[in-house]
Amino acid sequence: MLPALLEFIVALLALLLAARFFTRSAEGLGRWLRFSPFVIGVFIVGIGTSLPELISAVLSVKAGASEIVPGNILGSSISNLLLITGIVAVIARPDMRLGSQYILIDLHFLIGAFAAFWLVAHDGVIIWSEAFMGVFLFIVYSVYLIRQGDQDLERTAKGHTEKRQARPTKDLLILLVSAVGIYFGADHTVSSITDIATHLALPPSLIALTVLSIGTTLPELAVNISAIRQGKAEMAVGNVLGSCIFNTLVIPFAAAVFGTVVVPADLLSLSLPVMLGAGLFFYLLTLDKRISPWEGWLFAGLYVLFLQQLVFAA
Repeated sequence: MLPALLEFIVALLALLLAARFFTRSAEGLGRWLRFSPFVIGVFIVGIGTSLPELISAVLSVKAGASEIVPGNILGSSISNLLLITGIVAVIARPDMRLGSQYILIDLHFLIGAFAAFWLVAHDGVIIWSEAFMGVFLFIVYSVYLIRQGDQDLERTAKGHTEKRQARPTKDLLILLVSAVGIYFGADHTVSSITDIATHLALPPSLIALTVLSIGTTLPELAVNISAIRQGKAEMAVGNVLGSCIFNTLVIPFAAAVFGTVVVPADLLSLSLPVMLGAGLFFYLLTLDKRISPWEGWLFAGLYVLFLQQLVFAA
């Protein structure tokens, strides 16, 4: 099992490094397109940091291990909402202030995305015709974000003019190279997970739910800590929202195009209700447009409790 474990560590590190370069170049493109910070956080950074989950999902189905897909989706969403938000909220003293008026709409999309995932996954299988509606909903969400970003830009542009940056040729090149790195990193990550699961006699979905999901959310953690240190709490929360919405709406369809995605019963009985509860909990605690460090400790504590239940269930 040692070679498979080493392959997993190296592949995951390569995957995260490539995702980091991809996200940085995507941020540069977003600034060149003059998107608002919140739109960059939700639409560009959120999607960029979710690419490891997307590529891993497609390769998992092609490798005949489709149960990795829902495990990674559920695990990533839970760790994003509870673990990542909890850590960032504790670091961001005294409070994370969320000033955008339209963050409430994004919270509604989060609940809607989780409800859509439950509808297609509750029977234990996801086929492409079911998951297609998720892509439609994400397109609607993306159009709203872009239009809202244009309105913010118009309001910001009143009273002063900002010189546009030069063509982002370097960012485009980095984007392409890092995308290739993400593909190969994800390919070896999936193959090593199946090997480890075989040696340990554990379902691949459990490893995807824990080790893989935590690993693939490290880009979100790194981006969010950097955003908090720069005083950009909205971008950090936007990244969490964007990643969760993208994971639950787009990734199931992308994977189901290559074959039926199987959702194991153990995920339906524990992890799916936990994801739905975490989404509702996140929604309720951010209605006042702030997250305190004490709430951050609560988020992190709930995630630790979730991991304990997984260990007991195994």
